[in-house]
Amino acid sequence: MRMAIVALPYPLLKDAPLKGRRVLVRAGFDVPIENGKVVDPSRIETLLPTMQAILQGGASLILMAHQGRPKDKPDPVFSQKPLVPVLETLLKTKVLFADSCTGDSAKKAAAALKPGEVLLLENLRFDPREKKNDPAFAQELASLGDLYVNDAFTNCHRAHASMVGVPKLLPSFMGLQLEEEITHLTKATEHPQKPVVLIISGAKMETKIPVIEHFLNKGDDVLIGGCVANTFIAARGFDVGESKYEEEWMEKCQELMLQSELAGKAKIHVPRDVVVASEATETATKLDLPVEDILGDMAIYDIGKVSIERFIAVIEKAKTIIWNGPLGLYELNRFSHATKRIAEAVAKACKGGATAILGGGDTIDFHTRYKYPIDAYTYVSTGGGAMLEFIGGKELPALSALSMVSRVEPRK
Repeated sequence: MRMAIVALPYPLLKDAPLKGRRVLVRAGFDVPIENGKVVDPSRIETLLPTMQAILQGGASLILMAHQGRPKDKPDPVFSQKPLVPVLETLLKTKVLFADSCTGDSAKKAAAALKPGEVLLLENLRFDPREKKNDPAFAQELASLGDLYVNDAFTNCHRAHASMVGVPKLLPSFMGLQLEEEITHLTKATEHPQKPVVLIISGAKMETKIPVIEHFLNKGDDVLIGGCVANTFIAARGFDVGESKYEEEWMEKCQELMLQSELAGKAKIHVPRDVVVASEATETATKLDLPVEDILGDMAIYDIGKVSIERFIAVIEKAKTIIWNGPLGLYELNRFSHATKRIAEAVAKACKGGATAILGGGDTIDFHTRYKYPIDAYTYVSTGGGAMLEFIGGKELPALSALSMVSRVEPRK
């Protein structure tokens, strides 16, 4: 049985009048840079189809994006300039660079563009008005182009000027990567084959609790790992020793666990045994203990063998799996066992016909670090926070901005 085809309520790139236009693309690059060189160009590569479609459609291309978290002012460490050679290699053409995202130099460079030419703007976050969603800043950005394309799913949960301000001022469209992201996530959350299993981990309860709460009504099983699991274990009344957890969320965890026992609600699976150690090192002595036996200076760094088998049994029955976050301190091989076993189980389920959607930077980093094939799954989302908010049922500000189709005519 195949999932329903999703008709997205947004203007799509295929419908954009590209010929002769200057197309302002909000990209989701934000790539790792070391010693002035891009060390992982994958986020740039995912946007290649959109960039090629625009250039092949007879338009010129203006790329705007942010890089890292500069403190609202120019900082060479966070410059976009190192992206130029990567873009030139991918697009097989010269890429111009504007040392500011607004101002006279950016305006002149944008105005001089001819069809097929490419301009990369400097880091949007060098201007504090970007994060403040300043209307004047949005107007300055919009003045550079004739059409706007959002292809930055990773930032769609941010109400920033380049994400929600510019679409109000130009005819706006959804890029190919963003279209693909929303299509897959919508299928998995709104039209899933059951049983639906959510695997969720990480450190910030604030971002995870809304997703778990949402899936109590949408899913069948919720498998919990990482520091999120530590808080649930503490909420069950067990001593978690020196483990990282968030005490202020314990009452909410208790409420969710009670709800999960009700008919028609998804079952929350909290680890029953865990891997503990007195220090987070590759040489640490580790123990696999029932949660009731944790004490002293022990800290939880992974889930235990019994819990792994319980989780795998749930995954084997699943038809739709959504996974965000490794289950332990995966950065150390000593505490990566549970995540490896779960990755193998999800890949096997996917091979057997289940739909598996992965997301989150740490989830992807785990696969890269231990050479687990990322193509073993149905789809891998580029988003972390944006994915969590989307699957948690929240309306993403940038998508709302796109859904309000602009009546503005393209500039001649």
